[in-house]
Amino acid sequence: MWLRALAALVLISSVTAAGQAPRPLPPPRPGTPTTPSTPPAKPANPAGNIPTEATLGVPIYPNSQFLVSYDAGQRQRFYLFGSQASFTELVAYYRTVLKERGDLLFEQPPTHTFEIGRFREETMAFPPSVTIKDYKFGGSEGYLNPKPGATPPRFPTIIQFVPPPPGATK
Repeated sequence: MWLRALAALVLISSVTAAGQAPRPLPPPRPGTPTTPSTPPAKPANPAGNIPTEATLGVPIYPNSQFLVSYDAGQRQRFYLFGSQASFTELVAYYRTVLKERGDLLFEQPPTHTFEIGRFREETMAFPPSVTIKDYKFGGSEGYLNPKPGATPPRFPTIIQFVPPPPGATK
């Protein structure tokens, strides 16, 4: 359960951070290296390798738009999609196609997750899952589309896919 909550927090923080400018690094102190020891995680090029249902291992809700992907570690990636469908519609859809109820992780803002594979700590950073988050909660206008001038300008709901790493058995 704690791993699902962690994956949901990554969705919340990565999607929130995607709409913000990166913070500048502080000036180096005398006698310290000027390059960071570990570079920050960078999103994949949204125009590049758009994941398919075969890549993700589960159906993608119709008319959802691929936004970005992030390295999750241990050969796994987070894939974020924006959808015009409501949180309730998406949860109902994935309950039907996955034949599972899933778990409501947070009531405010509503965040629901479905496990799509067995978590193996030795080979995975996060449990394979589909996580849905409501971005219209509390009067928000929705998640800003990261593609300037794109339609729609905002998404009421974000879907995060975390497939198993390549070669892992389900």
